[in-house]
Amino acid sequence: MDDAIEIKGLVKRYGPLMAVDGIDLTIRRGEIFALLGPNGAGKTTTIEILEGFLRADSGTVRVLGHDPAKGEVALRQRIGIVPQESVADPHLTVREMVQMAHGTYPDPRPVDELITLVGLAAKANVRTGKLSGGQRRRLDVALALVGNPDLLFLDEPTTGFDPDARRQAWALIRTLNEAGLTVILTTHYMDEAQNLANRIAVIVSGRIISEGTPAALRRAVAKDATIRFSLNGDSATLPSSISGFVTTHHDNAYTLVVPNERVIRVANELTGWSVANGMEIADLEIIRPSLEDIYLSLIKSAEAEGSPS
Repeated sequence: MDDAIEIKGLVKRYGPLMAVDGIDLTIRRGEIFALLGPNGAGKTTTIEILEGFLRADSGTVRVLGHDPAKGEVALRQRIGIVPQESVADPHLTVREMVQMAHGTYPDPRPVDELITLVGLAAKANVRTGKLSGGQRRRLDVALALVGNPDLLFLDEPTTGFDPDARRQAWALIRTLNEAGLTVILTTHYMDEAQNLANRIAVIVSGRIISEGTPAALRRAVAKDATIRFSLNGDSATLPSSISGFVTTHHDNAYTLVVPNERVIRVANELTGWSVANGMEIADLEIIRPSLEDIYLSLIKSAEAEGSPS
């Protein structure tokens, strides 16, 4: 089976509130999948249904071929969960925490192997209350990996991290994924999703409004890119194939807005023209919308469509 998760027509209500409204979603084995959305969008509810903590009102859900609502031990032992809040007991050492979790699985990974894997070998005998936030998060990952799972849920894994700790956490997640682990990620950091995720789904008001690779979302939502440059030397007239894209021009500094599918061609035409005419181009840059730009555009459009007229 190639799919780690299959969701069809998933619905979850809390009284009159429709928290999840007919979601269809497939997550393939071996990928890092990011579920993005504003607070209250339905991310947490969806993830908790997948983890088996909540029961759906309707629809079908399969996680590694199992219905998570049944609470089967066979499924529990194949998934790892890193919650948003650390579960580390400040009075226990790193090794004691891992050993305690170790006893709950029939075929656990070796304690020292896990501690080394998450980069805490030097802290193995340190009480977790003495660890930094990033180190505690690494311990949470170790605890989630004790049972050698096939699927890992990461809920806001780097919230509050400094830039260096975030990069280290990303490297660990990539290492786990390269070893074959499927990763489901929720995050408020768009650069995190862009750096880690193979595919992304954006959820708003309980519905998936967009899904695909970061590049595919960019192509679908952002139609244009920006080219900026300056010309050193005497004033010159740009060829018509380029000048039609100029939006601003001041003191030989130009800004062009170009359809995404033509931006490389226009940039090549620009550099070819400059060489042929003895013009020097300075400060050339091509600016494409970031994933955060795409995300905010999607959210704004979805909220506008959902607003009363």
